[in-house]
Amino acid sequence: MHIISWAKVRDFVDRHPESLGPMRTWFDCLESRNYKDFNDLRTMFPSVDRVRLKSGQDRYVFNVAGNNYRVICGIHFNRGKVYVRFVLSHAEYDKGAWKNE
Repeated sequence: MHIISWAKVRDFVDRHPESLGPMRTWFDCLESRNYKDFNDLRTMFPSVDRVRLKSGQDRYVFNVAGNNYRVICGIHFNRGKVYVRFVLSHAEYDKGAWKNE
C-alpha cells in the first residue's frame, strides 16, 4: 500500500517521542503489501476496525502499541492508497472529535 503521508505520524511522534518505534512498525507493516479488502487487511491487523462516518465514508481505525495510540485512515483498496487522517492518543480518540471530519 502507498501511505499518504508520514507527516501526520511524524507530527504525532514529535509530541509523543516514545511512539516512534510502534508507529514505524505499523507504517512498515501496512506499506509492505497491498490488501485487496478489509478482510484481507485484518489478516495482518486483526484489531483494525471499520467505522462508517455520517458522511457515508469508511474510516479504518488501527490500534498501535497495545491500544495506546490510534491511527485513523481512509483506504482505497482498489488503488492501493492509504490516507492517514488522524494519529491520536487513546484519550484523544475517546473524545470522538475525529468523527466530525
